[in-house]
Amino acid sequence: MDVLVLIGRILFAALFLASAAGHLTRTKMMAGYAASKGVPAAVPATIGSGLLILVGGLSILLGIWADLGALLLVVFLVPTAVLMHGFWKESDPQTRQLEMVQFQKDLALAGAALVLLALIAHAGTDLGLTITGPVFDIN
Repeated sequence: MDVLVLIGRILFAALFLASAAGHLTRTKMMAGYAASKGVPAAVPATIGSGLLILVGGLSILLGIWADLGALLLVVFLVPTAVLMHGFWKESDPQTRQLEMVQFQKDLALAGAALVLLALIAHAGTDLGLTITGPVFDIN
């Protein structure tokens, strides 16, 4: 099971690390998109969210307080779903559908991050293939 969880952690973290790179290297472009969605202070928000998902992704990838890293990703994903992918605001059917897919994707990833948090916090050091144990203890 340790190897399967490690592979899952790598695959899961890869998405967030790539996204963090985009937030931190294409900040102006991404902040422009965020501003068009009504996000206040779009540049600091883009940098802050990029750092949040970078820390969360690295935490999960490396197994350093990976449960906390998963929680950080939930903190990013749920507001992002609501602020950036408000499909209910769209009148064009195609745009509405695209935003709904993105909204659902973010919520599904948040759900997966919560499952990962629970798994790591419950298994503790028995999970193996991590650098540290969990921050949280769910038994």
